[in-house]
Amino acid sequence: MNSPGKHLSDEDPRLGAWAFVVIATRESRLALWQAEHVRALLQQRFGLSVSLLGMTTQGDQILDRALSKVGGKGLFVKELEAALQEKRADLAVHSLKDVPMDLPAGFALAAVMEREDPRDAFVSPHYPDLNSLPQGACVGTSSLRRVMMLRALRPDLRIEPLRGNLDTRLRKLDEGQYDAIVLAAAGLKRLGLVARIRAVFETEAMLPAAGQGALGLEIREDDAPLAALLQQLVHRPTWLAVHAERAVSRALGGSCSMPLAAHGRWVGDQLELSAALGHPGDPSAPLLRIALQGAVARADAAEALGHQAAQALVEQGGRAYLQAATNGA
Repeated sequence: MNSPGKHLSDEDPRLGAWAFVVIATRESRLALWQAEHVRALLQQRFGLSVSLLGMTTQGDQILDRALSKVGGKGLFVKELEAALQEKRADLAVHSLKDVPMDLPAGFALAAVMEREDPRDAFVSPHYPDLNSLPQGACVGTSSLRRVMMLRALRPDLRIEPLRGNLDTRLRKLDEGQYDAIVLAAAGLKRLGLVARIRAVFETEAMLPAAGQGALGLEIREDDAPLAALLQQLVHRPTWLAVHAERAVSRALGGSCSMPLAAHGRWVGDQLELSAALGHPGDPSAPLLRIALQGAVARADAAEALGHQAAQALVEQGGRAYLQAATNGA
């Protein structure tokens, strides 16, 4: 999928169509849609020549174990970052919820684009919503955050692991392995699969993951021309909201081994930030929740609000939850 040409970082970006950009992407159908979406924007807005470098990541290959057991969400981005570091690619397109809170040295998050629907979707061939499921029904998800929220809503359900890309998960549902599954609404909408959504969970019931529904563009930290160009694709309300969300997770040492949710929404010029923390090993432990609001005009203010929310969760009793996650509870 790659082809020879000049990289944007080799020349002044004002040269427009003569410049050439390579996007590193996973090869799942959703990841390719996202990369194609960014390619189209770069071509249409800046007249750039853009190609895709498709890659299979460790996260795509290891499907028989939970992410928390094999290295976390970073398994979805390491190969793409290697392509950036080796200059086989100029930028990588990620679902932001899959991007670790701290990027490795030498990389930068250059832009976050306007968010699609951040909510989770209830998908089932037989039942219209979560409340319609019979006692003890089987629901598929491998997200500890979704497990935490589902248990709070329906403690009677049997929640079973579900790995694989979006199409694989839908196939397993259609084969009858589950009564229902929970997926990000954004991915289903982007792939034209809205008809598969039986219901969406409002954020009060199922708080999204940090960055859910948003696309992040990662580049080499020293690629100033590309960074300047991609700044024009930043959707500022989303950019500020996800800075706050990711700050919550970063402050709490967020990883796949900890059930944590954070979501920001705008109420006028105020950012309302909600966060929730569950116990990683004790389903009977209460779900800790916090909601804060503040005027946020810059990324540092958004991050400060996120730190404030994290501290509030710790003061509610979250320190014991974090210790349990560290100990592998």
